[in-house]
Amino acid sequence: MKAIFFSGLCLLLAAISSGAYAAGEDQQNQNLLLVDENYTSTVDQNALGQALAGEPSDGLSKAESEDLLYMVEEEKLAGDVYSALNDKWNLRVFSNIIQAERTHEAAVKTLLTRYTLPDPTLEMGKFSNETLQKLHDDLVSLGSSAEEQALKVGAAVEEIDIKDLEERMARTDRADIQLVYANLKRGSENHLKAFVNNLQRLGIKYSPQHLSSGEYEAIIGR
Repeated sequence: MKAIFFSGLCLLLAAISSGAYAAGEDQQNQNLLLVDENYTSTVDQNALGQALAGEPSDGLSKAESEDLLYMVEEEKLAGDVYSALNDKWNLRVFSNIIQAERTHEAAVKTLLTRYTLPDPTLEMGKFSNETLQKLHDDLVSLGSSAEEQALKVGAAVEEIDIKDLEERMARTDRADIQLVYANLKRGSENHLKAFVNNLQRLGIKYSPQHLSSGEYEAIIGR
């Protein structure tokens, strides 16, 4: 009888665990992006607000807090780099994606507000995080050397964003943070395709700089 009870309890716990995972996965898979024919992916702020309603907003770990503060500046970095390169080259792909990146930044700021975290973002081209400041400066310098390099910088920024989001998604089980990160990752995948398409129009084959060839091909092939 004890063996039967224990077996039944294990099955019940497994079912509860599976159900919780499925619910978290469903939340993560909500698509909050507005995507146009040029792969510009804007976060729908109204849909985001509705999706986050009712989600708990306390007890954030130190690692989760640090990750949010880093990611809001990384999303800002994308918009700032593209703004600088658009001023230099006046390419439509940059002007299209700049505003989308601002909605990505705003999505992370929504989480900062939910968890009463300070907003670390500074003026255009300036960053609280020294690593991101150097990355911004290096990318703008490289992208300013040639139009081809500017497009490759755009693709590299999206690759970096995808990798960083994947790493941070693995460090949290909070449904609201997972939801935002998952949608930002989809947005970066679309933007990566946009930059690669622009390079292809110039007859240039792009090779991934930060993602594995397998992950890159899976994104481009969608």
